Amino acid sequence: MSAQSFVHLHCHSHYSLLDGASTIDRLVDRAVELGMNSLAITDHGNLHGALEFYQTAKAAKLNPIIGYEAYIAPGSRFQKDAGNQKDASYHLTLLARDRTGFNNLLQLATKAYLEGFYFKPRIDRDLLEQYGEGIIVLSGCLSSEFSRALIGSSREQRESLAQARDVAGWFQKRFGDRYFIEIQDNGLDVQRQVTDVALELSRELGIPPVATCDCHYVNREDAEAQDILLCVNTGRFRSDASRMRMDSSEFYLKSPTEMHAAFTDLDRDFVAAAVNRSQEIANSVSIELDLGKRHFPGFDVPGGLSAADELRRLCLEGLRERYRNVPKRWTEETADGGERVLHPQVMDRLERELGVINTLGFASYFLIVWDFVRYAREVDIPAAARGSGVGALVA
Repeated sequence: MSAQSFVHLHCHSHYSLLDGASTIDRLVDRAVELGMNSLAITDHGNLHGALEFYQTAKAAKLNPIIGYEAYIAPGSRFQKDAGNQKDASYHLTLLARDRTGFNNLLQLATKAYLEGFYFKPRIDRDLLEQYGEGIIVLSGCLSSEFSRALIGSSREQRESLAQARDVAGWFQKRFGDRYFIEIQDNGLDVQRQVTDVALELSRELGIPPVATCDCHYVNREDAEAQDILLCVNTGRFRSDASRMRMDSSEFYLKSPTEMHAAFTDLDRDFVAAAVNRSQEIANSVSIELDLGKRHFPGFDVPGGLSAADELRRLCLEGLRERYRNVPKRWTEETADGGERVLHPQVMDRLERELGVINTLGFASYFLIVWDFVRYAREVDIPAAARGSGVGALVA
């Protein structure tokens, strides 16, 4: 490992809507230009850019580290009585270490929207207990529960330390060597104040620190564009002195050299270890996603039939219903008591379509859409389907 190693483990793209000013291709290109071999994406509350980032990073021969900056509820995700957005959630940096971790991030991000949404999509500690395998946790930025506990007056410091110690202790117990104290230096005095106390707890509890940059844009000169995005986000004018702002132009994709030069008040050997640790964490990450095949959900068919058999059965029922009132009946009885199809061209078309659908593995897909439409009609919800498949006789 180089003496000047560093990997961005806390990095926002434009999928951090109206907060990140970096497109994924620009982030990846700049990381390659800076000689990095890995890069993480940690957008606010979502994994919307995960696959685009994975493919773009792989194409550039970067190791993609998929994560997100989660919103975590102070208590239960089901408790929704906070008076404002700030009190409703903290920030927490989560990174997938392997495929299991990636699958668990998907579960967390989904349940955050479906179960915990309150101002923001939120998870809680119960979900982290359930879906924590394969996930690396960094304590977070200034908006994390750990850091907020350390932003207090000296009169409150003893109580604040105890609270931060409890937070770090819980994550250390749950995630072990996959939990790290996150330290940042984007030129803000409050970051330096938090870092000083955070490092005390890091030494006391034996939790290693890791340096991150909280990147929101690619280059320093992009700070103004990101500031304008924040104004659009919050509905405020740039001239408003009380509005939300970053108060620094150092939230860009810094080079390893710049990161090793940061944290000027700390011992240089200690800084080197914290910055290099980002590379060590990156080296522990390996996520291989199979993007070459479709991953449709399965359709549970009663009676042990396959999806293809069930689709054919429903199609035959549908054809009989469709042809019920036409002049020429659908079938007629044969002399031996059997049944003969009176519309062979229709059956030929049906069998041809079913053959294509089954060859491509779309039988479950058609059944799922059929189930949506069936239910909608049963409860008098207007329903219609769109797309090329609608022109099929099967549909």
